[in-house]
Amino acid sequence: MKIFSLAVKNLVRKPVRTMVLAMIIAFLSLAVFGGSVVVLSLRSGLNSLEARLGADIILVPSEAQSKVSFQNMFLQGTTGAFYMDENVLEKALEADGVEKAAPQTFLASLKADCCSIKIQVIGIDPEQDFTVQPWISRSLSREMGDMDVAVGCKVEAEVGEIIRIYDERCKVVARLETTGTGLDTAVYCNMETMNHLLKAAEDKGVSHKIGSGDQVISAVYVKVRDGYDIDSVNSWLNGHIRKVTAVRTRNMITGVSDGLAGVSRTVTFLIAAVWVLAVVILLLSFVLIIRERSREFAVLRLIGASRRMLSGMVLLESALCGLLGGLIGVGVAALLIFPFAQLIESTLNLPYLIPDMGKILLLAAGTVLLSIAVAPLSGMMAAYRLSRIDPGTTLREGN
Repeated sequence: MKIFSLAVKNLVRKPVRTMVLAMIIAFLSLAVFGGSVVVLSLRSGLNSLEARLGADIILVPSEAQSKVSFQNMFLQGTTGAFYMDENVLEKALEADGVEKAAPQTFLASLKADCCSIKIQVIGIDPEQDFTVQPWISRSLSREMGDMDVAVGCKVEAEVGEIIRIYDERCKVVARLETTGTGLDTAVYCNMETMNHLLKAAEDKGVSHKIGSGDQVISAVYVKVRDGYDIDSVNSWLNGHIRKVTAVRTRNMITGVSDGLAGVSRTVTFLIAAVWVLAVVILLLSFVLIIRERSREFAVLRLIGASRRMLSGMVLLESALCGLLGGLIGVGVAALLIFPFAQLIESTLNLPYLIPDMGKILLLAAGTVLLSIAVAPLSGMMAAYRLSRIDPGTTLREGN
């Protein structure tokens, strides 16, 4: 008597019972796989944000409310612009302990007759920049020329395409890798292009003047020398540069980390709750199934099946249900998570970057293996009750 073929026939003979058990396990695997993918994506997004910021301190105008709007530009991709005099860069470089300092200038475009799309434009100095330029260099082997732009992966423009920003024609020369942050919705150019766009914006009535000076910047990214205390340098910059706020990038990331920790705890609690609920339901289900099939097992015992063989058959049936449920759960979770990654990101308001395919496949395989294991574990009690069945007594009671 072949246990495997008998187990398969039993599952096929009772499709409703089989699917009920499989769906209970599918619910468990959906929670485990889906929750794990979300948490891993959030961690990948946080790591990407840390890598992309690349600076220890960021200087912005005090009125920019840096801890709110500035952070949202990175996390949520909201457009905004604020300006200060370019001499802030020189003052930052004079500070003791500053190794590098690079300016950036922001310009929020309008989705109107003057602009193809609504975007955040960021101007950089390729020679000084140490945060964005290395990232751009992965997609562009040369420096951006005047009126050239590099676009984030979520900007609807392809390489070679012309986009209009305040009626100025800009050529897309590179599309950048995914970061899972608001940087994916930005457009990058050199400072010459940015100055040209600022003038074009002013001609459209969007003023960036802050006084008598014509040259403005929006932020200065600062790298502190090894051996210097970042907090001390941050305090010096705050105390010696007027109308400017120095923000430690770690403080920005700390808020994101706290949000990530909260989501992780919630997901872990839900997975644990689903796990306990699924195991309890499976235990009760297998006990009821064994009671229902007691005459069937008694007949099998009389025609020569051993108690060990019957217990093995029950555990094999449960493992096959686990395999089916695991595959269903992983498949449904994939359909719910991957096509709606952007919606999940906007709902959580946290950096969200789906891990590479290798990690996803490994996690899927682990979830299916877990599903295959949990069903037999739940069926052990039923298998134990089965081993105590007396065939003669059971058949007499049935009569």
